[in-house]
Amino acid sequence: MIRSPRLIALLLCGLGLSIPARAIEVRVSAPALERTLKRQLFNEPGPDGKLERHYLRGNVKTACAVYEDDPHVVFKDDRVVVKVKTHARLGFGKNCFGISVSTESEVSFVPEAEGESVGFRDAKIDRLSDNKELDLLLEPFLSKKLPQEMKVNAAELMRTLLVKAPDSTGYTLTLTMLKLHSMQVDGQTLVVDLDADIRVE
Repeated sequence: MIRSPRLIALLLCGLGLSIPARAIEVRVSAPALERTLKRQLFNEPGPDGKLERHYLRGNVKTACAVYEDDPHVVFKDDRVVVKVKTHARLGFGKNCFGISVSTESEVSFVPEAEGESVGFRDAKIDRLSDNKELDLLLEPFLSKKLPQEMKVNAAELMRTLLVKAPDSTGYTLTLTMLKLHSMQVDGQTLVVDLDADIRVE
């Protein structure tokens, strides 16, 4: 009888079989979620051409415009907190005669497993602008658009990492199944429990 887990794994590799990996724990940092949010949502250019804004109204060429930038993600208690800065030029006419507003908004979510993805629910807006016109744009953005774009597909991420496996291990590793079971905030880390099956060839 073979009792060495390492030897069994090597034999399975030689046979080209799937290895079930159960109860894997993945730890996701707040900066990692912040980078995901910036890449997927804050990707419109400002006057300097840098892709760091998300426009709620207008664009870089319009006189009247509302945009978000500088998102910051932290963990607090059992929630994921996102702070964003809002900049607005509200008014009328070709030169947008009116007022300029700069403020910071804050919203928090409970992390939730959604099949292969790290999702977020129970949006709680903790801070708005106190400007009624601006808040009409901010509320749907903070409670719906932002959590949708912050989602992380764990299966796609793992498949991307496994592409480099032949260079370091000599084996081709293919993810055939991944299912998220639960997740919770632990200090400044989001702990994700999942099951996965990986085929080794």
